Amino acid sequence: MNRWTANHNLMGIASLCLGVLIFSTQDAIIKAVSADYAVTQAIVTRSSVAFPILLMFVHWEGGIRQILSPRFWALSFRGLILLVAYTSYYLAFPALPLAEAIVLFFTAPFLVTFLASPILGERVQLKAVIALFVGFAGVLVILKPGFGFFEPAALLSLLSATTYALAMLFARKLGVSEPASVMAFYQNWVYLLGAALMAITFHLTGLTTADHPSLAFLVRPWSWPDALSLVMMAACGVIAAVAMSLLTQAYRMADASLVTVFEYTGMIWGPLWGFLFFAEVPPLTTLLGMLLIMAAGLIVLVRPRQPRPATADAGLAE
Repeated sequence: MNRWTANHNLMGIASLCLGVLIFSTQDAIIKAVSADYAVTQAIVTRSSVAFPILLMFVHWEGGIRQILSPRFWALSFRGLILLVAYTSYYLAFPALPLAEAIVLFFTAPFLVTFLASPILGERVQLKAVIALFVGFAGVLVILKPGFGFFEPAALLSLLSATTYALAMLFARKLGVSEPASVMAFYQNWVYLLGAALMAITFHLTGLTTADHPSLAFLVRPWSWPDALSLVMMAACGVIAAVAMSLLTQAYRMADASLVTVFEYTGMIWGPLWGFLFFAEVPPLTTLLGMLLIMAAGLIVLVRPRQPRPATADAGLAE
């Protein structure tokens, strides 16, 4: 690995870790409003606030004209995948403890590594396959199938992880020609339009109530929020604009199979916010599953040392 590649990988890792930390605060906010407002309202509010911020980012990174990309449909399709990813992610919050919803989502990093071969042509080693099975064991421990404790909303977190992994691989592919700010802008306008269309569809069809908390969060009619809730949902726009750009930049700059492992830093923040703001204490099965899923990521992270090239004077340091 040359110095240029190493520096870009380090910058990508730093960008991703910061983006994950910033994004994690949004999870706590969305869970806090999920009992009273619709997920579509939260997404539209967030995306509306993020819109002008992302426009500024596009301008700073090379000019507004970049929005008129010849890859409009590819960028929009990636935004649609992310709309599915984040909507399903948020829908799990009302039905699951925050730590459990987030830990299940963190199957995404080793899915990115496993899918990097068919989508990006990156070589996937045997350890990536081993990591997939270890991570899957962690998922089974958390889900507890066959013990009468299964919550269907857990599948929403797994759907979110799969679609998020696909979107991040597309970011790696599109990032060759598209700036991070442009990709973030496209996914934001798809969020805005997609969530608004969902809300209109539910209203016109009369589908506005549901018994399951996740479905209720999806179809609930919009209502005028109180001042605190409005500020919280609007703050998600600033959080999303900054974090989306950081995450997209990370996958543009660094190898997908390397940088994605550092998504696991989110496992620190999710349980912490759940404990501090919602008095949630993760059960031992969730903690054990978390360790297995984290181990899967570490299996992918560890790389064999490359032998140093022989030099004319082996006694001189490089």
